[in-house]
Amino acid sequence: MDTPALLAEALATFDRLFAQATDAGEPDPTAMALATAGLDARPSVRMVLLKSHDARGFVFYTHLDGRKGRELQANPHASLLFHWPRVANGVQVRIEGAVEIVSEAEADAYFATRPRVSQVGAWASKQSETLDSVETFEARLQQVEREFAGRDIPRPPRWTGLRVVPARIEFWYGAQFRLHERWMYELDAAGDWGKRMLYP
Repeated sequence: MDTPALLAEALATFDRLFAQATDAGEPDPTAMALATAGLDARPSVRMVLLKSHDARGFVFYTHLDGRKGRELQANPHASLLFHWPRVANGVQVRIEGAVEIVSEAEADAYFATRPRVSQVGAWASKQSETLDSVETFEARLQQVEREFAGRDIPRPPRWTGLRVVPARIEFWYGAQFRLHERWMYELDAAGDWGKRMLYP
């Protein structure tokens, strides 16, 4: 299926700004705020890292049993925010959309690229649960190391990728005196993409 022209334009703009953020020396251009809400409608936000993106959406990885994983299974909608202050006068990219779990093959392939210590941590961590001491976690790390000693570490079954499928992509360009330039790309109810300029 061909990528709609306006979505392709938005993705190309994202790629251009991402490259500029990298060239400008942003500490980590992949860092993005992820906002979720459970069925209680109370918002929660944290920083995660973008691991891949294409016309299908923007992917990050996590434990499905952690707080964000639970919230996104209960209410599969999310908002992302990239902030690159070193690009021009500051740039923000806001992305909103439904969330889907990536294929097992995609998750397996990414997990295999992670450093072994990170793979061990994915098995040892009970993400978002109460931890009674650092020593308990260290013991769990050592236990996982022993279990997989001398062999590749497979992906934990509840650790996977989540893809935010964009329905809105906004580019916010900073300007003096708060006279910012904002462009919104959005999907309408008929499945067509539109583009409009927003007041600051």
